[in-house]
Amino acid sequence: MTDPTPPTLVPNVRLRDAEPGDLEVIMSMETTTFTSDAWSRELMAAELAAPHTRYIVALIGRQVVGYAGLSALPRATQADVQTIAVVAAHRRQGIGALLLRRLIDEAIARGVADVLLEVRADNPGAQRLYELHGFTAIAVRPRYYQPDDVDALVMRWEAPRE
Repeated sequence: MTDPTPPTLVPNVRLRDAEPGDLEVIMSMETTTFTSDAWSRELMAAELAAPHTRYIVALIGRQVVGYAGLSALPRATQADVQTIAVVAAHRRQGIGALLLRRLIDEAIARGVADVLLEVRADNPGAQRLYELHGFTAIAVRPRYYQPDDVDALVMRWEAPRE
């Protein structure tokens, strides 16, 4: 699969593993991006510390401008994209695509056969990002996002078969 992210759009972005000290800025992005269904600070702290997850942050200079997380239990055949968010001022620059590509690379490194995620049915921009990276819609979870009563599309990426 070719990476659909034009490298010229994100020349100053660096990715690194999220650290406990990133929790404050991650929570600021979480509550700003996912206003009605943001994760709690406690849940996000547990996610960052869990041995089966990998969270990464995107930085421009020293500023964290995005984050993403993947969950995959040891020896699991599936992984789950937990979340991806980019601050509004830096959206549509390829940062979300870089984060997603890193999560897919992590899933491949863990040997999973496929990666699942849920995306809001009313978020065509995110759906398009996932489609560009090989995800396909496989199901709908009615009224998944609360309190907004918005459906979730379940999407799957399948690892190339040898």
